Amino acid sequence: MEIILKEDVVNLGYKNDIVTVKSGYGRNYLIPTGKAVIASPSAKKMLAEELKQRAHKLEKIKKDAEAMAEQLKDVTLTIATKVSATGTIFGSVSNIQIAEELEKLGHKVDRKIIVVKDTVKEVGSYKAIVKLHKEVSVEIPFEVVAE
Repeated sequence: MEIILKEDVVNLGYKNDIVTVKSGYGRNYLIPTGKAVIASPSAKKMLAEELKQRAHKLEKIKKDAEAMAEQLKDVTLTIATKVSATGTIFGSVSNIQIAEELEKLGHKVDRKIIVVKDTVKEVGSYKAIVKLHKEVSVEIPFEVVAE
């Protein structure tokens, strides 16, 4: 089933993308929650017209994302957490803690756009990816240390 996304959906696509999903996912989750609409011919025409009109605004959004990426490019984080005697973390470090650390440094980043590929369960160095725009992302190194 083809749908048009009305907002960014993690691991699926970005706003105004036309994507193919299984019909149950589309009909039972994406469409009722307002995240997507069915990609009918008329909806595709409306999308094309809207994209034509919004090209200027999209360029500004991309430039803002690139400016934010430039600010975050040289940022390295140190996250202090409670650790057992063997060096294992109680719980894990997730995108929430990374967003809080970025906020302490003066960078307001939504936690939903931060992706941590590895599960962080031990003290050490890791990398997180901040997806600011569908074409702009920044890799932020962070180190987990004992509190």
